[in-house]
Amino acid sequence: MLKRLLSVFEPFVLMLLGTVLLATLLPARGGFASFAGMLADAGIVLLFFLHGAKLSREAIWTGLRNWPLHLAVLASTFVLFPLLGLALIYLPGLDPSFALGLMFLTLLPSTVQSSIAFTAIARGNVAAAICSASFSNLLGIVLTPALVAMLMRVDGGAGVSLASVEGILLQLLAPFVAGHLLRPWIGGFVGRHKTLLTIVDRGSILLVVYTAFGAAVVEGLWSRVSPGDLGQLMLLCLLLLGVILAATFVIARLMRLSPEDAIVLQFCGSKKSLASGVPMAGVLFPAAQVGVILLPVMLFHQVQLIACAMLARHYGERAATTEPGPDL
Repeated sequence: MLKRLLSVFEPFVLMLLGTVLLATLLPARGGFASFAGMLADAGIVLLFFLHGAKLSREAIWTGLRNWPLHLAVLASTFVLFPLLGLALIYLPGLDPSFALGLMFLTLLPSTVQSSIAFTAIARGNVAAAICSASFSNLLGIVLTPALVAMLMRVDGGAGVSLASVEGILLQLLAPFVAGHLLRPWIGGFVGRHKTLLTIVDRGSILLVVYTAFGAAVVEGLWSRVSPGDLGQLMLLCLLLLGVILAATFVIARLMRLSPEDAIVLQFCGSKKSLASGVPMAGVLFPAAQVGVILLPVMLFHQVQLIACAMLARHYGERAATTEPGPDL
């Protein structure tokens, strides 16, 4: 059991924690803060451009054939999760800043890499997982900001300002569309250089985390957040993940999905993307608030990795001895 838990703490998680520590000890200030912010913005643009080039149009059309499964995943991601978020933020004694972060967490799209990887380990329908996770991320570019505007308020105002809308269009949507339109010419290069996408993906996240937490530290983040607060957030993340895993389990049974498709619903429908959440938070919220808002996202990211890795291995071991797959 301990070996399984330790195996989830991949180098990127340690890099993420190291970045938070660096931002705590040496936050960006003055001109360097402006430079780091511009560098982070450039990384976000390049990240979404490459993700647009990576997405296969053929995968989109193929995935549309299994529309009941994809609709169930999207409903879990963008309907059930937000409803749970609305319930959580009204818990007594919860700091308003943490409530904001938890609500934002529930509005994010699903992950891509880990959803597919865990589906493969569990011997689920990998092709469907690729389509569901890709659809979730594609729609999340539009749905997440729209849900933020409807369900969240920042500094007493609307959740998404005109400047935020411009940022979404210019930093997220436009590069994604441009990359996808250029896929016939650059898709092969991107496919052959997956390491490049990984570097840009993780590098841009680390840059945004550094600038966001640095700005929050300058504003007194750690004087406001105690170990008890972190423990409370962790418990809420565990509760949120447990409820959504149970809900997707029940929904799969009610829909009479095959075991392979039920695995897709459970893993794609229970994830929230750190890779999408970090740049979106940087675009949608004031710099001083981003660090606090990202705390629940980062905690949930690690919780979902540990829990789903263990669950995927369990399903995979059962599939090795039973056909056609684990009976969800």
